[in-house]
Amino acid sequence: MLDLDAWAIFAAVADARSFTAAAEALGVSKATVSKAVARLETRLGQALFHRTSRRLALTEAGRPLADHARRIIAEAQAAEEAARAGADGLSGRIRLAAPLAFGIADVAPLVAAFLLAHPQVEIDLQLSDARVDIVADGFDLALRIADLPDSSLRARRLCGVAAYLVASPAYVAAHGAPAHPADLVRHRLLGYTNVPGPWRFSGPDGETSVRPTGPLVANSGDALLPALLAGLGIARLPDFILGAHLATGALVELLPAWRAAPIGLHLLTPPSSLRPARVEALIDWLATGLKP
Repeated sequence: MLDLDAWAIFAAVADARSFTAAAEALGVSKATVSKAVARLETRLGQALFHRTSRRLALTEAGRPLADHARRIIAEAQAAEEAARAGADGLSGRIRLAAPLAFGIADVAPLVAAFLLAHPQVEIDLQLSDARVDIVADGFDLALRIADLPDSSLRARRLCGVAAYLVASPAYVAAHGAPAHPADLVRHRLLGYTNVPGPWRFSGPDGETSVRPTGPLVANSGDALLPALLAGLGIARLPDFILGAHLATGALVELLPAWRAAPIGLHLLTPPSSLRPARVEALIDWLATGLKP
């Protein structure tokens, strides 16, 4: 028979990187944790951890098995919750990652409404423009605004997010406005590293691209705003960051005839197709609420 307890304990140790921390998280003794991992190692015929007095690390064999263990436990939990959901309603904890500014403006209100509709659910909303490792960091789902590389994650494109090329009126007065994307090489450009690579444009002359160089790069669009408003350069940022500043005239759009392709808003989940009912419900809620 499959030793589910041992697999669950192994996954907890892999995530906590500590036998002691895993035991505390599971509410069992450290001896129970040690015996379960030893039992699994014996069954598999290979070591799962390198143990020293100072650190604990997964072996080469243990690293891929840790992902399998997480999926086994997640699918078992999903099966239990699916059985309970019909009678008891949705309950339990969901870990959700989202970009900072977009999370505050668009995701947080949807999360609040979801919690009102499902009072037995708890949500751990983590907002950061840094790219998170969904599986290793234990997230149930993540929203990401980017062109996605190939990966084992399951991705669902919700919509496009418009991006605009902007500067302050003071910058335009001091340096002039570009008439063509090729003119940007003579300007000070502020880089948004969450959308790496050159800036690509489509317009009257076809397609062209420019690689931004200038005095500031940041992985947060909000961090570029003070420099933009102070007239230090030109940036290309998503509309959810720029909207209020464009409306007040604090920033002006440049090259309106040259459009950047919309950046995709994607909803990412771990590789398994079997998810807890509460997570499926939040996915549907976000997909409906975030579509234009």
